[in-house]
Amino acid sequence: MKEIEERLNEEKQRMAVMTAPADFENRLRTALDATPARKTKRRNPFIMMAAVSVLCFLLISYNYNAFAYYGKKIFGFEEIMTGTMKDLNDKGMGQIIDKKTTLSDGTVLTIDGIMTDANQLVMYYTLSNPKGVGELWGDVFNPDKITGFFTNARAGGGMAKVNDSGTEIKGTTYFDPVSPFSKKLTLHFWQGIKNGEGSITFPYDPNKAMQTQIKQSIKEKVKVDKGTITFKTITATPTSTVIEGKMDVDNFDRIHFGFEGVKLIANGKSIDNLGSGVSGSKFDLRFDGLPQELYSLELAFNEFVGYQKLAEQIPLNDDTHHDLEGKDLWVKKVTTTERGVEITIETDENLLLDGVSIQSDDKVTALKTTIGQRLDKKTDRFTSERTMVFDTNSMPEYLLIKGIHYVKKYNQKIEIPVD
Repeated sequence: MKEIEERLNEEKQRMAVMTAPADFENRLRTALDATPARKTKRRNPFIMMAAVSVLCFLLISYNYNAFAYYGKKIFGFEEIMTGTMKDLNDKGMGQIIDKKTTLSDGTVLTIDGIMTDANQLVMYYTLSNPKGVGELWGDVFNPDKITGFFTNARAGGGMAKVNDSGTEIKGTTYFDPVSPFSKKLTLHFWQGIKNGEGSITFPYDPNKAMQTQIKQSIKEKVKVDKGTITFKTITATPTSTVIEGKMDVDNFDRIHFGFEGVKLIANGKSIDNLGSGVSGSKFDLRFDGLPQELYSLELAFNEFVGYQKLAEQIPLNDDTHHDLEGKDLWVKKVTTTERGVEITIETDENLLLDGVSIQSDDKVTALKTTIGQRLDKKTDRFTSERTMVFDTNSMPEYLLIKGIHYVKKYNQKIEIPVD
């Protein structure tokens, strides 16, 4: 087995320096188109598995070229570029596209340029219309995805700025990474319900994609009150740093906090958080690019959703304050309506009561629903006011609470090797 692994490793190193022919995509497409239709036959599963393995191995081996490409700057977007993107643009790390099309309302869309690496594609575009781009320009141009050979990159966030006369918009949109085999890319966008989808195709040179700085495993787990979080990998490129993982946390979505309390620290300084995404049990955390000279790297797991068991029996009176294990609860009003008993409360924004019911004599009535949530900005925080509805007409004596979901401090650190 050891000899086989050594042979596979040698072959991987040999293929890693190979590049696909310049006309690889066209030749493969031609070959596929020219293949005559055949009757379905039962294939040897071992042969099929081997063929898929060779293709996947080739796709992994032919990665983004590991040399620095110096090209032309993308002009006109300085005000909406982050510090990292400005530095990369100053070094000419983007690709000039300058491809135009006219949208349904007469607005001219120009794809000015792109920056690409293994984490993402960043598109820089201009919308111009002498009659005005309008306040609802998002209804005319809403980027959806970029497709190409082995590419189906979904759009993420972005930013834009309108000029003083309202006739031009400069914007950026972030997409999933594109395949290094693509020589042409097609942007798909929506022009509103009436005009449907539009598209524009432009050339792409994968040799101008920027190299990956770090790609390694983390494989560290953090235990939280209602489950575990596993940080699996980190991929650092010039444009961003992506940490991927999975989680099994029962109350993750009970409060609107997400991964805000997880920080990436490089050389002792916090790296800007660009956002996060969750799909089922999988998640990814996106941060800005890392410093070129990297001495230390760590994840600071400062805060996350927690859970505290309680056995609270709170007397119900209007305009009263109560302490829930150091958390504030204000009972604003207790009334009966045609819906039943309604209790209006106020708490910190990221505090959710669990196992709530009311008691009147020996009768206990569970919470039916919550309505009318409203955020209020205080001097140093946001609070949440909402009304709890109980299906009874009997005025209660007590509010019963079995637990709370809240933002808990964990203050754990995960060191990531940088050697």
